[in-house]
Order: sequence, then structure tokens, then C-alpha cells
Amino acid sequence: MAVEAVLLAPVLLIFLLLLVGAGRIVEAQGEVNGAARDAARAASVERTLARARTAAGDAARGALTFCQGGPGISMAGSEWREGGSVRVEVTCRLDLSAVSGFGFSPVKEMSASAVVPLERFRRVEG
Repeated sequence: MAVEAVLLAPVLLIFLLLLVGAGRIVEAQGEVNGAARDAARAASVERTLARARTAAGDAARGALTFCQGGPGISMAGSEWREGGSVRVEVTCRLDLSAVSGFGFSPVKEMSASAVVPLERFRRVEG
């Protein structure tokens, strides 16, 4: 019985670490998706493009405190006009160094985007 336990223990440990790493990736991707949605919504309620960029950045940074170097925010593809839309892409570098020896790279790049419409009868300024 002792020999089986000695042989099986490392296999179980590796399996548990794989589960932890996979769970961390899934959880982080959900947080990045939520941060993109929150950033797009925060940008859509502003009146100027400059304030929209600031609001999107603040929302993403507030939600993604675990990103290495902070999250990256891009509003490329936004149509900043009445009836247009705001598109925000958020990128994040996730640190997986704790489980990197078990099939995971030490850093994983994640990204998500969200699009929110601007109101048609609300004045926005460039």
C-alpha cells in the first residue's frame, strides 16, 4: 500500500496544480471580460472622447488589479458621434509563475472587448 501511495501522490499533485492553473485562467478571463464591459459602459456615459478614455481606463484599472504592469486599454474602432458606439478592448498579462512548470507559460496574455451604443439624441463632443 505504501508503494502505491508514493507512486500516486506526485500524479495527484500535478493534477491538482493543473486544476488550479486552469481555474485561475478561467477566473481571470471572466474578470477581463467584465472589466471590458465596465470600461465600455463608463466611457459611453461621458460627453467628450478625452473623458471617455479616462473613464474607461479608470474602470478597467479598478477591476483588474492583478495584471502585470496594469491593464492595457484601447478604444480603437469607436464611433464617437450621436448614435455611434464605444468599443473598448482590454488586455491583461496574467502571472502564472506559481504553476508555470506544469504545462503553463509563466505569463498569459488575455484580452476582451465590449461595444456599447451611444444614445442617439445625446450630444457628444470630439
